[in-house]
Amino acid sequence: MTDPARAVARTPAASDAAPRAHNRPAIAFSNAGDRFERRIVKDVFATRESEVRSYSRTWPVVFDKAQGSWLYDEHGKGYLDFFAGAGALNYGHNNPLLKRRLIDYIERDGVHHGLDQATSARAEFLHTLNETLLEPRGLNYKVQFPGPTGTNSVEAALKLARKITGRESVISFTNAFHGMTLGSLSVTGNSMKRGGAGIPLVHATPMPYDNYFDGQVDDFLYFERLLADSGSGLNAPAAVIVETLQGEGGINDSRAEWLRNLSELCGRHGILLIVDDVQMGCGRTGPFFSFEQAGIEPDIVCLSKSIGGYGSPLALTLIKPEHDVWEPGEHNGTFRGNNPAFVTGAEALRQYWSDDALRDSTLAKGERVAGTLHELGAKHPGLVSKGRGLARGLGFAEPEMAGKVSKAAFDRGMILETAGPQDEVVKIMPPLTVTDDEIEQGLEILRDSVRAVFA
Repeated sequence: MTDPARAVARTPAASDAAPRAHNRPAIAFSNAGDRFERRIVKDVFATRESEVRSYSRTWPVVFDKAQGSWLYDEHGKGYLDFFAGAGALNYGHNNPLLKRRLIDYIERDGVHHGLDQATSARAEFLHTLNETLLEPRGLNYKVQFPGPTGTNSVEAALKLARKITGRESVISFTNAFHGMTLGSLSVTGNSMKRGGAGIPLVHATPMPYDNYFDGQVDDFLYFERLLADSGSGLNAPAAVIVETLQGEGGINDSRAEWLRNLSELCGRHGILLIVDDVQMGCGRTGPFFSFEQAGIEPDIVCLSKSIGGYGSPLALTLIKPEHDVWEPGEHNGTFRGNNPAFVTGAEALRQYWSDDALRDSTLAKGERVAGTLHELGAKHPGLVSKGRGLARGLGFAEPEMAGKVSKAAFDRGMILETAGPQDEVVKIMPPLTVTDDEIEQGLEILRDSVRAVFA
């Protein structure tokens, strides 16, 4: 609750004038009942924030509020959000069911920060994860909390795979994206991201992703030949890391058959299979895990983004029990676990994964999106529909067109990201809780944006 004595209208004093002359941004305060608002002029981002920022350049407004599938700028203008925090907001902004649980936990002084200490919130999350996800799917995984983000989960997976096997090399795939820390970058394909490392990225070898050769070559012929040939120069890999659907790489989907073949190849050669489900897990492709359609059981699974439910930082590394060979404290971090995210994450699992309703809804809405993408492809040569579930993409033969469509959509009140090595794909990822009316509204904005760009 805001202190009424502090929530008063403030008129800048004369003494404020001098600091502002030195590029200090103007800050205005207003009292709106119990709500304390602050408006900062946009110049503060250019003067004080690093040049590394990107999304604020793509969508150049100051956002102030969010609810469900909508973001609102400081003037109250609404934007339909078909970005969903890059997959961190599968249940929408400020989901009321999750918010209530979080408020109750905070108000009762529940433990907020606890390293990897045992807490009631941690126990509830682990129990709910097992009851709603693992046991119903016949999956048996130990759960590691490696740190707060997806790249932490990937780093832990790579490190553990090397410890288990005693090998160093890891196989990744063309156009993969696994994170921005050095280990994750080593298995990432994007040359611009890799270049930011500033040092050689070693102990990783890329292989062609499914359909990389447009179906003209057996994808595993080359890989398996290298593994079998003692003269190939390929070090025996500790692991293969794969996204079943590449998000940042351009909404590149893999066939269930391809994934099964990959899993079998790993088994034949004693290679651990790591599935990076950071962006495509938590129901984004329909089932909770994106690999369920292939019927495989990876040795290690990386989860983050929407696993915390509310958009709060949380990451998991799921490990088959026989591979859990960590020594206590061998891999740690100050934020290895987030108790408020345990609370909202457990509630999200209870609310949305106790049955198949969200899965079925996501698949149905995804088909409606795909229908519109195919319709646009039929009208405009060079456009390609990509993806599955509510991870969809519209690929452009002329890469710059995708960015123009994204801008046109923003001008019409919708947030759309681009993806792919040349940003040639318009990426469509609304919250899974998006309504049917919002889907139709978003698709109409997309149609209008494509028309405007091609006109």
